[in-house]
Amino acid sequence: MLARYDGDRDTARLGLAVAKKHVRRAVDRNRIKRVVRESFRRQQHRLKGLDLVVLVKPGIQKVDNRTLFAALQTHWQRLQKQTRLPEHTL
Repeated sequence: MLARYDGDRDTARLGLAVAKKHVRRAVDRNRIKRVVRESFRRQQHRLKGLDLVVLVKPGIQKVDNRTLFAALQTHWQRLQKQTRLPEHTL
């Protein structure tokens, strides 16, 4: 996952790179993208100002939706902690 912070924006943006080289079947690529988008939608308000690109690795199609969703939650939480600005900045 790649991330860049832009404090001027109030929203987070998501990009997906699900290569046919790593995930051959279109149905698997679409399932992965659907799970990533849903997970991002649920956490978007906490990721304000971030531009994110999710890159997949070979073998991701073997992971079930629940496991993928849990892994994404961990990534979102880590990104949120890394980009948190001090409360007193304005």
